[in-house]
Amino acid sequence: MTNTPALPAKPELTIKGLFSQETVKKKFQELLGTKMQGFVTSVLQCVASNDLLAKADPHSVYHAAAVAATLDLPLNNSLGMAYIVPYNVRQPDGNKKTMAQFQMGYKAFIQLAQRSGQFKTINATEVREGEIKHHDRLSVEITFEWIQGPDRSKSPVVGFVAFFKLLNGFEKS
Repeated sequence: MTNTPALPAKPELTIKGLFSQETVKKKFQELLGTKMQGFVTSVLQCVASNDLLAKADPHSVYHAAAVAATLDLPLNNSLGMAYIVPYNVRQPDGNKKTMAQFQMGYKAFIQLAQRSGQFKTINATEVREGEIKHHDRLSVEITFEWIQGPDRSKSPVVGFVAFFKLLNGFEKS
């Protein structure tokens, strides 16, 4: 019996390592053109600033980033457009694995609606305690009485509401 030397262990793929691969760079170049380098840098900054995200499966980070790139949404937490969020996902063997997922912020919904050219008006705001005056659950009509002035910020936020009106006249809140 001959002793064959053991092969060195394959190094574990990191997020930074994955995003430095030529095939990944090429894919983001196709999606983003000249914005590719800044986008990839923002992905790596998101990962570096979030310990859970840094532990996420690199391919799940790639897929989440690819969705943001496809929609041309920046991944910068302070802009509130799009996020890569880590989740612990239970595996079939019972262990948990950290996976990243794309999550769109409300500002991105507004941005995408504006890009469509179909909206006459679109807005969103928080709703404070005491501002909902009537809610018809069947017609889903809600009547608000907005608190005015500096006292509004003293009331706790109980939810959010959005409104849009299309160019063809259809509207919904």
